[in-house]
Amino acid sequence: MADVIGSALKRHEDVRLIRGKGQYTDDIKLPGMLYAGIVRSPHAHARLVKVDVSRALKMPGVVAAFTGADLKDEVGFIPTAWIPPDSDMKMPPHPALAVDMVRYQGDGVAVVIAQTPAQARDGVDAVEVEYESLPAVTNPFAAAQEGAPLVHEDIAGNVAFHWKVGGDVEEIFNRAEVVVRQEFRQQRLVPNAMEPRSAVAQWNPATEELTLWATTQNPHIHRLLMSGILGIPEHKLRVVAIDVGGAFGSKISCYPDEIIVSWAARRLNRPVKWTETRTENFTVTSHGRDHVQEVALAGTKDGHIEAIRVKTYANLGAYLSTAAPGVPTILFGLIVNGAYAIPEASAEVYGMLTHTTPVDAYRGAGRPEATFLVERMVDLYAHAINKDPLEVRNINLIPAEAFPYTNPFGLQYDSGNYQGALAKALEIVDYAAFRREQENLRQQGKYIGIGFSTYVEMCGLGPSEVAGAVGFQGGLWESATVRVHPTGKVTVFTGASPHGQGEETTFAQIVAQELGVPPEDIEVVHGDTSKIAMGWGTYGSRTTVVGGAAIHLADQKVIAKARKIAAHKLEVGEDDVEFEQGIFSVKGLPARAVTFQEAALDAYLAWSLPAGMEPALEGTAFYNPENFTYPFGTHIAIVSVDPDTGDVELMRYVAVDDVGVVINPMLVEGQIHGGLVQGIGQALYEGVEYDTNGQLMTGSFLDYAMPKARFFPKFETAHTTTPSPHNPLGVKGVGETGAIASTPAVVNAVMDALAPFGIQDLPMPLTPRKVWQAIASKGGHMHVHDAI
Repeated sequence: MADVIGSALKRHEDVRLIRGKGQYTDDIKLPGMLYAGIVRSPHAHARLVKVDVSRALKMPGVVAAFTGADLKDEVGFIPTAWIPPDSDMKMPPHPALAVDMVRYQGDGVAVVIAQTPAQARDGVDAVEVEYESLPAVTNPFAAAQEGAPLVHEDIAGNVAFHWKVGGDVEEIFNRAEVVVRQEFRQQRLVPNAMEPRSAVAQWNPATEELTLWATTQNPHIHRLLMSGILGIPEHKLRVVAIDVGGAFGSKISCYPDEIIVSWAARRLNRPVKWTETRTENFTVTSHGRDHVQEVALAGTKDGHIEAIRVKTYANLGAYLSTAAPGVPTILFGLIVNGAYAIPEASAEVYGMLTHTTPVDAYRGAGRPEATFLVERMVDLYAHAINKDPLEVRNINLIPAEAFPYTNPFGLQYDSGNYQGALAKALEIVDYAAFRREQENLRQQGKYIGIGFSTYVEMCGLGPSEVAGAVGFQGGLWESATVRVHPTGKVTVFTGASPHGQGEETTFAQIVAQELGVPPEDIEVVHGDTSKIAMGWGTYGSRTTVVGGAAIHLADQKVIAKARKIAAHKLEVGEDDVEFEQGIFSVKGLPARAVTFQEAALDAYLAWSLPAGMEPALEGTAFYNPENFTYPFGTHIAIVSVDPDTGDVELMRYVAVDDVGVVINPMLVEGQIHGGLVQGIGQALYEGVEYDTNGQLMTGSFLDYAMPKARFFPKFETAHTTTPSPHNPLGVKGVGETGAIASTPAVVNAVMDALAPFGIQDLPMPLTPRKVWQAIASKGGHMHVHDAI
């Protein structure tokens, strides 16, 4: 059998998904099922004067209706799972349904349960709620100012936590030859997975067991949290994530809705389903990003960066979501130096509560925010010292011989050749020719620009000891069981929980390569806490890095046992047996051989096993990574800007990524493409807007600009390969690279195009109106009709 790792196998899971044979949570239909609708506050901040469900209870088909008062004595508060160290974090109580106060638009105040979804919606409309509207604050910097409305009366200044890391850099800034300062706004984004969230709960009164089907990225974490919230022992609570139609971080969190339907199913002793509308997806599913960043960079006149200092006001929304506090601290603050050998750095983060939807992880989660600021600052620094931004990058990139490299915050970057990735990108893009063309076009009144992003990210999070040290209230290992059946077919049980990444294919390739079994003979089982050992789920590009490594270790246990069986059958010593491509053979005598399938059958027949050996053939492993992994690369964007309209066209995009060993190049390329679209979407199109009363102004696809396929050129991708020494597969993770690298590359390109107008920075998204107004304010080209 030829090598499977490195082959572009088609996704196994697509056979059912493309044919419409997948099963999502909303597809579940159970006998006697009821449907829940949640009454949501139209106000961002208001006192609940009255919640009256009596009219709803009289509506056709309505079975029950409950308020926060009904739940408060039986349902615990929803906790956060990340408490950054030395942050003096305040954790406001988060009820599943509001009791006295609503704190963001969409906050639930009651639930109506009916025989059909339409009857539930009618029941929701019949609930009478009286509100006393109060002032709201939505901007994280404004929330920190004196006199700002408080989100929670007992949390002064709306500061949930204050976290600092790094050394004292003031002396460096005081003596530096050049200091560049800039404020950036990382606008808020809506993840917008194709599948809205859904939850189906069923209570079994005979066994006192609850089963919850949910759109989750981490079923075991959900089970752990919900056990405490609902008071149901873990072994009596089953959480199942079947097919999940995308997530991007938005399905990490433990949400009120899942708690509500679980409680109601037990209370009513009937299955209860809730599926959010797209409007609810905009208003109550966690948002991403939303930072105000004050950044300063110190350097020399000849281009050497000496220090970077960051102060960030991170918007957390009205409550602390499951992973929210870790995003702007550990995942952001520890890597603000990026791919550069910056000697000193410091980061200070204020986690701010506002009257907005809670914020949590969104593709990249902290790393995009860090990469954006350092990549933009490198360009601004280059402009300040009159050097080419490419030259400044070459001066400051961490050299290949420096790895493993310890950054100013103590992170040890595993391996890398940053200059190699940059060189490969420049092989694709003729930089000198571009600069000549740019100058010629400027003489004609046409403006094109080029932008670089030489990035690094941390993912494959671990080890668990580090998780505890940085305040994550859980482990970061992963589990796997590889079970070989008597006929040599294989079932893999993984604690990771893929939701669109293609891991059913990737994991099968790992097993196929190592056991010599055809990929089509391997099934991958995930997402059901009753079938698999405890696992920590899928996020932070950890699935292949950590989950795949656990599968590798389980494979080795299977091979070790099968080797003993083969040696016994061949009547030779175990050390005399070699294993390659599914065949156990005697060293030097390849004709004397036992196939893997024959060894598997012998393991189950147990007619003649080595003394003391148990029957069957399977291996279970728990992999605790020794360190993070650090993918890196160079992305180059080329844009044109129409000065008469402000329209930005992405003309070309080149991405050279190093994600370690590539198991399936087609899946890697697909992940990069998806990430690029999301990162470029942030740069040019997407952004959440609230008005001063906390009303969501971008609550539908009519107002929130999602990127479309026609907006993009054909992406040009390539890769270098620097295996990670921190896991047995040498992989680094690819799920977030595109979203991390692309945003600053595109913004840098637009700023390069606008340089003749004296424009150095604009807040994202760079919409035509915003770009045109900036050009007009500098006395650039415009026509009279454009001002109307």
